[in-house]
Amino acid sequence: MPLKPVSCTQDPLPPASFTPARLLLCHHGTPGAAAAAALALRIAQPGYTDLIHCLVVPDLWGGMQGDDWLNNASTRDAFGDYVEKLLEGDARRELAVVEGEARARGIAWRPLLRYGDPAREVLAVAAAERPDLVVMGPPRRKGESGLRSRLDLEQLVRGLSCPLLIAPRP
Repeated sequence: MPLKPVSCTQDPLPPASFTPARLLLCHHGTPGAAAAAALALRIAQPGYTDLIHCLVVPDLWGGMQGDDWLNNASTRDAFGDYVEKLLEGDARRELAVVEGEARARGIAWRPLLRYGDPAREVLAVAAAERPDLVVMGPPRRKGESGLRSRLDLEQLVRGLSCPLLIAPRP
């Protein structure tokens, strides 16, 4: 029986689709990531799927610590700590939203918060957790608001040993 193509405007999951036992959701607080979270929650089955929610805070902020003659080392460190706490607070709020949805649906949920290069961190988490499926949002379009961080999609696709599902644009 030939496969029917699914258009981008249709539901990307046919009713009798694959159900992963371990699903890795890559999420970073953008509208695309929210679409990935919604898709992951639709795919996950209560009592069967373990949802591993990985939120990566990109390391690009580290170079924004004001390295100049006006700032001494302690000022830079204090500013770095301040920014890191702000980013961690934002990340924890994003994790809590998905946690609430997962718990309400009876889906096992576990958070992972990482700092660093997004593709490298996702690959490291995927190697350690061995998911059956990775779900993430689409790349942000030029001109859309949001963090100017980029994930090296080619590096990610080449390094994953499981399928990658990219959620459609919201």
